[in-house]
Amino acid sequence: MNAIAAFPPPTLHVFLLLALLLFGLGLYAVLNRRHLIGVLVGLELMLNAASLNFLAFNRFTLQDPATGQIIVLFVIGLAAAEVAVALSIIVAVYRALHSANVDRLRELKG
Repeated sequence: MNAIAAFPPPTLHVFLLLALLLFGLGLYAVLNRRHLIGVLVGLELMLNAASLNFLAFNRFTLQDPATGQIIVLFVIGLAAAEVAVALSIIVAVYRALHSANVDRLRELKG
């Protein structure tokens, strides 16, 4: 017997629990990290969890498979733009403060 055939196909609940785990890890990284790169990684995990939700609901509820995939492509484009802008801001902060620590950002207040 094939080992893969022994497992039942995943349901919507499995994908939603995985997305919840990813989102929770991303939220933890955003709230708990003190380095700006760690916060950015947490935001990317949260966007990936949202993409997984779109694909899971598309797979199990809609008949047209292109709908969720198009939305996820827009999310990927948004994530790429977010990374480009965030990394440029992080470089500017590092040049000004010689640190990428979130606590040091309070010195930028006007």
